[in-house]
Amino acid sequence: MAFDAGRFVRAGLLAAAAALVSAGSALADTAIKFTLDWKFEGPSAPFLIALEKGYYKAEGLDVTIDTGAGSTEALPRVASGAYQMGFGDINSVVKFRDQNPDLDVKAVMMMYDVPPFAIVGRKSLGVTTWQDLKGKKLGAPPPDGAFAQWPAFTKVNGIDPASVTIESIGFPVREPMLAQGAVDAVFGFSFSVFMNLKAAGVPPEDISVILMSKNGLDLYGNAVLVNPAFANENPEAVKGFVKATIKGVMDTVADPDAAVEFVLARNDVAKKEVELERLKMAIADNIATDAVKAGGFGGVDYARLARSIEQIGFGYEFKAPVKAEDVFVSDFLPPAAERMLP
Repeated sequence: MAFDAGRFVRAGLLAAAAALVSAGSALADTAIKFTLDWKFEGPSAPFLIALEKGYYKAEGLDVTIDTGAGSTEALPRVASGAYQMGFGDINSVVKFRDQNPDLDVKAVMMMYDVPPFAIVGRKSLGVTTWQDLKGKKLGAPPPDGAFAQWPAFTKVNGIDPASVTIESIGFPVREPMLAQGAVDAVFGFSFSVFMNLKAAGVPPEDISVILMSKNGLDLYGNAVLVNPAFANENPEAVKGFVKATIKGVMDTVADPDAAVEFVLARNDVAKKEVELERLKMAIADNIATDAVKAGGFGGVDYARLARSIEQIGFGYEFKAPVKAEDVFVSDFLPPAAERMLP
């Protein structure tokens, strides 16, 4: 058979092209759409640092970060697959999975070892402790993570829910309504409501922050969530996302003043002094707790998580038993030695 030089060259070019396509596919970053629980504010710094400093990129990830509209809104976004990963309340994950057996979402990294769930009132309106809530009007944004714990909070503290008026309000009017006295207290994250009330001109000494964690509820808070189907198909991508985020947390805890600049770059109306104080509150009260300092960031104590699920059951009737291991998966975390805060 005669040698066909042209055919040989064409075959070589095709092989080379195929190799390039294959290499390009192998090198392509895994796309992850990530939803926050709220706006770009101080506590979102770890994620923004990991994005802007290239920590996600170094793990082979193409990450986009969108804002959210409440700690419970991230759940359906992630469970539906609209977002591969997100940031939301783990306690709401427990109930969401029970209420939606055809959908699933799991937590893979704990951010708030102690949740910032709070009822925030004004002393001038007669609200200093939870014992003062009887006969009061509380403003509650429906998607708020703190409001989601109200049934358990009333059960643990022996509060008659009928003795308190709950008014459904939107997030934009929450602090203004409390500042104006249209409601006596509101549900929300402690660092968000406190700082927003200060910005609205309410004297700090008039603000009463009733933390649920110090009044009967031993719960965890917001965690990084993942769509299980995505995690099964892309375990290394999930591990990379968690690893990069932890680096962002380390940077944030080590230097909050520098970290807040990444938030300001995404939020033109944010004020540095407000977001820096908000971030420092979150670090001190929710992120760098004594338990985290001792055992490392990002994981959970499964016995404690099981107890928190029991407390959720005080105000919610489960359709089926829920195990802590069904809600939080530790497989994607780096070793504890690599998760010790500075």
